[in-house]
Amino acid sequence: MKAAVAQVLGFSRQRVETARWTAFRSHYGIDAFYCQPGIQGAHEKGGVEGQIGWFRRNHLVPIPQVDSFEQLNAMVDEWDAADDARRIGTRPHTIGEHFAVEQPQLAPLPDEEFETGTWLTPRVDRFSQVTVRTNRYSVPIRLVGRPVRVQLHASDLIVYDGRTEVARHERLMAKARSRLDLDHYLEALLRKPGALPGATALEQARAAGKFTPVHDAWWEAVRRVYGDAAGTRALIEVLLLHRHMPHEHVVAGLATAVRAGALTSDAVALEARKFAETDDHRPTDGPTMRHPAGNVVSLTERRLAQLPPDRRPMPTVSAYDQLLRHRRTIEGTGS
Repeated sequence: MKAAVAQVLGFSRQRVETARWTAFRSHYGIDAFYCQPGIQGAHEKGGVEGQIGWFRRNHLVPIPQVDSFEQLNAMVDEWDAADDARRIGTRPHTIGEHFAVEQPQLAPLPDEEFETGTWLTPRVDRFSQVTVRTNRYSVPIRLVGRPVRVQLHASDLIVYDGRTEVARHERLMAKARSRLDLDHYLEALLRKPGALPGATALEQARAAGKFTPVHDAWWEAVRRVYGDAAGTRALIEVLLLHRHMPHEHVVAGLATAVRAGALTSDAVALEARKFAETDDHRPTDGPTMRHPAGNVVSLTERRLAQLPPDRRPMPTVSAYDQLLRHRRTIEGTGS
């Protein structure tokens, strides 16, 4: 594979190794033994190829539907653990039993894990993005024009400003694509709110479920009252709440504010904090307070439902009506 071998030297076992593979096998004390290319070496790894084919047919056909590489890796770990109880062919012992016999003969692992990521040092362009392997990833707007460090892994990448992590993205597998985080552009959008409706970062936030229909409903209501520019600035102030409050609490605050007609960012922050306080005081073994955006319950309605019924009579102004009749009588007598 290209991750380990840069070049095959003729029809022999000689290889030109990549620098990362040399560092990896040196870290774990691995002695590499390469198969002969072509038909001459086809028999040298038949058992390994056969077991890989068995795993693919039994676990990856049909292709599993997952939301992320983390979920897929967790599934592979479960399959590997279950595979310890399997017997290969007619062998008397399971795979796990064979490994228990072999494990004491293996060399111990190093105390530290090997860092498989690759370090890059791109410069942030004027669009607040860095280019990594033909793809563009957003970073906070304050870093425009500055060099940053990027740690590139197989499935994600992390951007550092010095030693501080400033962005984390899932790695794009295609070429010439972009992955943008709306939060990275909020300070710039406060100055230019008209750029938000057509922003690519907003489209990606909607697709990822971070910008929900509740956000859109509150945004539409506040723009009808205060206008497009002021309403969009109020929405951006609400989006800034996500930096220090859980996403579901802000969405709950927005949903309550929409029903109550509270069209200020301060009102949304207040309702979100109320929801957070209620969530914090709920017993850990009780039902969760984190509802989907469409099922958020008003905190005011929740509190009123817990109060005892009010059996007092309705207020009346009949006593004041008697005073009005007395006043008309006095005016009629001319006194």
